[in-house]
Amino acid sequence: PAVAAAMRLGAVLSALRPALPLLLGLSLGCSLSLLRASWSHGAAEERCLAPGPPAPPARGAPPEAAEGRPGPGHEDFRPQIVPYYRDPNKPYKKVLRTRYIQTELGFHERLFVAVLTSKATLNTLAVAVNKTVAHHFPRLLYFTGLRSAKVPHGMVLVAHGDERPIWLMYETMNYIHQHFGSDYDWFYIMQDDTYAQAEQVKALVTHLSINQDVYLGRAEEFIGGDEQARYCHGGFGYLLSRSLLLKLHPHLDSCRNEILSVRPDEWLGRCIIDFLGITCVSQLQGQHYHTYELAKNTEPEKEEEEEFQAALAVHPVSDMTLMYRLHKQFSRIQLDRVYQEIQDLQMQIRNLTALTPAGEAGVTWPVGINAPFLPKSRFEVISWDYFTEQHLFSCPDGSPKCELSGASKADVSEIIESAVEQLNRLYQPLLRFSKRQLLNGYRRFDPTRGMEYTLDLLLEAATQKGHSHVLAKRVSLVRPLSKVEIIPMPYVTEATRVQLVLPLTVQDLDFVANFLDMFAMNTLDTHDNALLTLLFIYHPYDAQRVGQVDVFAGVKAMVGELEKRYAEVKIPWISVKTEVPSQVKLMDIVSKKHPVDTLFFLASVWTEINMEFLNRCRMNTISNWQVFFPVHFQEFNPTLVYRGEQTASSNTDFLRDGHFDRHSFAEACFYNSDYMTARTKLAADILDRDEVLESMEVFDVFLHYSGLHLFRAVEPGLVQKYTLRSCNPRLSEELYHRCVLSNLEGLASRSHLAMALFEQEQANST
Repeated sequence: PAVAAAMRLGAVLSALRPALPLLLGLSLGCSLSLLRASWSHGAAEERCLAPGPPAPPARGAPPEAAEGRPGPGHEDFRPQIVPYYRDPNKPYKKVLRTRYIQTELGFHERLFVAVLTSKATLNTLAVAVNKTVAHHFPRLLYFTGLRSAKVPHGMVLVAHGDERPIWLMYETMNYIHQHFGSDYDWFYIMQDDTYAQAEQVKALVTHLSINQDVYLGRAEEFIGGDEQARYCHGGFGYLLSRSLLLKLHPHLDSCRNEILSVRPDEWLGRCIIDFLGITCVSQLQGQHYHTYELAKNTEPEKEEEEEFQAALAVHPVSDMTLMYRLHKQFSRIQLDRVYQEIQDLQMQIRNLTALTPAGEAGVTWPVGINAPFLPKSRFEVISWDYFTEQHLFSCPDGSPKCELSGASKADVSEIIESAVEQLNRLYQPLLRFSKRQLLNGYRRFDPTRGMEYTLDLLLEAATQKGHSHVLAKRVSLVRPLSKVEIIPMPYVTEATRVQLVLPLTVQDLDFVANFLDMFAMNTLDTHDNALLTLLFIYHPYDAQRVGQVDVFAGVKAMVGELEKRYAEVKIPWISVKTEVPSQVKLMDIVSKKHPVDTLFFLASVWTEINMEFLNRCRMNTISNWQVFFPVHFQEFNPTLVYRGEQTASSNTDFLRDGHFDRHSFAEACFYNSDYMTARTKLAADILDRDEVLESMEVFDVFLHYSGLHLFRAVEPGLVQKYTLRSCNPRLSEELYHRCVLSNLEGLASRSHLAMALFEQEQANST
């Protein structure tokens, strides 16, 4: 019995062994909590039973504070539980939240810039400001007192219709408050004869608190006024905070009627001082507003004073040429500062890397740039593209050799010049190199660091004594990825109605039923805001026999069944007779039958419509800004891919056996107004040569005849089953060739084709 009891005890212990740490932890935690509770209870009893009268409260402290409760000034720190209550008598209303968190949290844009100009300087100095610093500011507007002024290209002008300086300032402040007062934190006012360092001004506002009333600029004394009061000189620009603008706006009318002044900057300064009690300052929160006053006949290239190099604003600028020279000089100063900062950072990186376990071997080249990507398998190896000064041996169309031209040629030329320049910088004055020939060139794009180059250069090296020698030298260069820039885009919503346009030919009849079923299931059943228009393309022979035999009768019957099933849905169709179904000509017909604000989705019969893609179509298409050409995913031929095996049905592998068809431009999302604008420019270019339209697609119209962004991206929401497309030989050679390539590349991958050939050879050999 003792042995049996010991065995049972051992079995129990072995069963409890995995839970033993948990039990010990629970026991220890309970013990510590009980011990702490007893200590706290004992301390409270001792405090309550302490002899003697209670200590008097501190002098000036409220009674609540003496009892350990927060005083009247601390109500904000008291937690409050707000119970949820909904009146049952009132209908429930869904709370609509903003799409972007920035809007909901009340964030504002950083900086708004206003430039005051006049009739005499609108086409000179104002244009110079626009060409030098305007693109560095997030938002810049020009204000003038002219009536119906002709606006120079690329400028946004606000004309008030009164050239009196005080009136112009008054109207400008009113306009800024009305249109931008709730959108921006800072407002920078400058004249068109002022050169402002845009990057320095933007850096200044990032170091200032937006909670204070700020009136910052070059402080000047009023003539015959108070010695303590200052106004900001308008020639050097000045900065106003949003809080100050909001407080100033109610007093602008009083200032206009009560304050007399000749200079608009003095008038504004007096208005701010009289009604807000705020004077102009040249430094605030440790930030200085540096300015520099230009003398006559100044040579910006020879200015080496520290005051000039540190200036945020320079005034007065007398002509356009001086403005451009100032911009060039300040750009050179800023570039030198950046290069010096890069060198200092690289030195610090070298010094710190020497203290790491890897030592000096851990320093990457170039210093401060990410190390090259290390592939984990042969499938992740980034290949190098070979090039010479005339040809590229890795072409976009897949051909083995093509002429080096366009941006690629400019890129290669710049890299060679940079390589020779760097060599001369390293070896001068002992040697001076000049390029004779590029022997070999290699480049590849590394997503972790940028574009990498390896050049074999044939150089001529000349010494100080005049001797020269020809040698070959290999150099490596990196064009690193620069700072990521967020491009501002107009606000769009997912509530826009999408008008689907489906062109159909006789060859497409076998696929219409599946398209209509997917359309009904993914849009009509879900009540998505989408409509469908069918475009029946009749051959002239079929059009003559439409009274006896209508080739699209079956499709029209399917449409009738859908309209019976969904009573509120109407699916119209348009009949067209043509031998060459040009995409542009068909779109011309559809465009005339829809309003200008219609969002079109030009679909193909193999497209399977779903809500996910329709939302992306709405978000990626912006009126008067951007059109969207998705690249659909084309599944391979299942006969070649699976060869009798069961088709993969896993949802995670739905994009595995296929490819994104970059040769197809059949699907497109665009607004009718944008298409009509581009189509008008095309009509003026081709005149009456309608045969040109047969060689064009809608993509070509937007590419060559609109200034819109063309957004072309892979779209996993558009998946098309494999089918052999019929390529119309009547289309242009380029369109026909593109269709054939789409069919060939859509058969299968190289590995699948190789396996099919191998099995065929095995079968033939046996």
